[in-house]
Amino acid sequence: MVAFKTVDSRVSQYEYPFNERVRTLLRLEHLFERFAFFLRQEDAYQHHIAITTLFEISDVSSRADLKVDMIKELERQRIHLAALRNNVQINLTLLDETLDNFERAQRNITDIQGKASQHLTESEWLSALRSRTIIPGGTCEFDLPAYHAWRRTSATVRRLDIEKWAAPFLPLRDGTCLLLQLLRSSSRPSQELAIRGNYQQTLAGKTYQLMQVVLDDANLIPEISANKYMQWIRIMQLDGTEKPKQVDYDVPFQLTLCSY
Repeated sequence: MVAFKTVDSRVSQYEYPFNERVRTLLRLEHLFERFAFFLRQEDAYQHHIAITTLFEISDVSSRADLKVDMIKELERQRIHLAALRNNVQINLTLLDETLDNFERAQRNITDIQGKASQHLTESEWLSALRSRTIIPGGTCEFDLPAYHAWRRTSATVRRLDIEKWAAPFLPLRDGTCLLLQLLRSSSRPSQELAIRGNYQQTLAGKTYQLMQVVLDDANLIPEISANKYMQWIRIMQLDGTEKPKQVDYDVPFQLTLCSY
């Protein structure tokens, strides 16, 4: 999976995870960003998308070992950061603030009782809604009249309800943001060149968690494959609605290999 982020209107950034843990974090980040966007809106249809996104967050976060993995990773990174206190080049105020954020996130995730999605399955109303959302057109008025009535309430009432349903997932959101922010800031980018759209690099067995590719042309797409020894990037170009085709010219791009 390659995650896409728009840096500005002229360039595009793509991210490629090297392991399942980072892949899950990127998916959660993507879903939380979509959820936040639609929650801020006013229309009932937009709030419907916020709810269905919340169900997707529930599915991703229901992985049995996610909570334990996130707690362990937050603790590992907190210990690593604390060891930097004796470095004279470190801003101690910023370091203490970061350590407090990691400790708070770790504590909040630890305090989650059972699964974060437990309240969704225990609610008859939400369970019925969730089961109908997987059916095309399954949330019509004649299928779920109670949901239809709820959608006619004010945007403020709907938003408060959705925020209440989302609250148990917020510790996972905060942990996800902290870990990805630290990972992305761990390395500096380099300027590379894909010769006739092809680029490969030997990794010499060094372990990375995330690759970032930034392209100056928003119509270009990196097709990425990698393992612990090699990485390959093919630069593809959009061709309307057809399958993207590899470019036949040299393409400069920015590459960042991130590792804690």
